[in-house]
Amino acid sequence: MAHHTISIPRCGPWAKKFILAEEFAKAARQLKKEAPGIRFGKVDITDQKDLKKEFNIQEFPTVKFFVDGDRKNPIDCKGKLLFGLMESWISSMLLFFPFQIMFILVDTNETRNGRIFEYFRITEVDVPAVRILNLTSDAKYKMPADEVTVENLRSFCHSYLGGKAKPHVSSEEIPEDWDKNPVKVLVGKNFNRVTFNKTKNVFVMFYAPWSHDCRKLLPIWDELGKKYEHHGNIVIAKIDFTANDIQLVMLDRHPFFRFFPVGSNNQVRSIPCVYVENASSGSKKFNSMILL
Repeated sequence: MAHHTISIPRCGPWAKKFILAEEFAKAARQLKKEAPGIRFGKVDITDQKDLKKEFNIQEFPTVKFFVDGDRKNPIDCKGKLLFGLMESWISSMLLFFPFQIMFILVDTNETRNGRIFEYFRITEVDVPAVRILNLTSDAKYKMPADEVTVENLRSFCHSYLGGKAKPHVSSEEIPEDWDKNPVKVLVGKNFNRVTFNKTKNVFVMFYAPWSHDCRKLLPIWDELGKKYEHHGNIVIAKIDFTANDIQLVMLDRHPFFRFFPVGSNNQVRSIPCVYVENASSGSKKFNSMILL
């Protein structure tokens, strides 16, 4: 297990130094029980002038928190001279480091972060919001508490690492007329039921409503739906993948297409679709179709 270190660069026989030393010892004794990965140490800066210069020690005493041996980026613990404050501060720091979780802060005011919020289905009214993303399964987890506090974060992380947290699946509500038109409207809540129907071949367009290419293709997709509307074993469908979580490998481009063939044991096929636009007439059509 990686160890984290608390050190106190200090100098001179001032009363403040002794007050902190006593409070520091209290915190060390308490946190030794709660967090064995923490190591406490002290340094007499009067004898270690190189350290004083390296860590830019300007006042005494000074407390710094070193994480996983990172000498270049210690965290300052300012104004935490009393045991209770110091213990609380160190405990809050521990939240972010001993677990197998990388914490990232995303600025909502930065326009370039828009795709991140889109990916996690987070809107302005949701902010501040906390999500965990499992990079192996691509599953997303939503912190159940609305208020972002140290205790809520700690509880959320423990729940996730303990396997108790359930993946959060964003989904629009199923439209009442989702199956009334030639192109069926899918959302997260009805996606698996429709696409993995053992009696149907299902061809799905994954689109983003803001995408120019998607908007150009949607009318063509409607034409395709009309063409196969009366084929009992063929379903043409579409889903807004920006508003619905689907546990499939997504592509970077959009729109993209998936074919769910009947009797295929849920083996999904990625279909490259090409359409041609007639420059003179403005008409559009698919260059070739795989459905017969």
